[in-house]
Amino acid sequence: MPFVAQSIKVNGAAVALKRAGAGEPLIFLHGADGLAEWPAFLDDLAQHYDVIVPDLPGFGASPCPEWIDDVSDVSYFYLDLVDALKLSDVRLVGHSLGGWAALEMAIRSCEKIRSLALLAPAGIHVKGAPKADIYMIDPDQQARLAYADAALGEAAAQRALASKHQEQAILNRLASARFGWSPRLYNPRLSRWLHRVRAPALIVWGDADRIIPPVYGPEFAKFIPGSSLKTIARCGHLPHVERRAETGQLVLDFLRG
Repeated sequence: MPFVAQSIKVNGAAVALKRAGAGEPLIFLHGADGLAEWPAFLDDLAQHYDVIVPDLPGFGASPCPEWIDDVSDVSYFYLDLVDALKLSDVRLVGHSLGGWAALEMAIRSCEKIRSLALLAPAGIHVKGAPKADIYMIDPDQQARLAYADAALGEAAAQRALASKHQEQAILNRLASARFGWSPRLYNPRLSRWLHRVRAPALIVWGDADRIIPPVYGPEFAKFIPGSSLKTIARCGHLPHVERRAETGQLVLDFLRG
């Protein structure tokens, strides 16, 4: 499904976004690698919803204002984006870093958030369960780690090495490090406030995730009231890519419910 590229100002800062579909609003927040290409998973969602996909500050075509320092700033920024777009009853779908941002939004205000679907979100730390250090490994190595299927991982690694992606990948990595460098991909205070998530939440995890281990799924479910956890077999850190059909069905069933 074709998307339309747009730009909107939020507090004087430009936000690049892509939009497809029609219906009630759904915002997809991408992970730490950004969104170089429009995944087919979003086409599936756009069959039913008005899918809005912003580039997080510093990623893609969105510059990062100097006054955005961490994911808590990003969360306020995106709550303001919801207001700027005049949206309500928003379904948030967030992957990895984007899932973390969605949770930071929800603990501050669920007034305009109808639900959260979280795909292997970052944001907390489980003692004894280290994440992959995505800032200390090469992009092609990270791509291999992101998939359970070795063939898919190798194909992703070759794409990561392609010259047309390298410049943007470097910029995205710098933006990701700005938000997730220290401590690595989590907010030490987030877990104590997850009880404030008032919207229904679905957590989806691949059982072979080597970026953020599957043990994080039950930990999130423990902290988020009334949340449900679904595990996908033979799946790595990108359930919406590696297991598109299964993940899409889980998310759509949740959103419809």
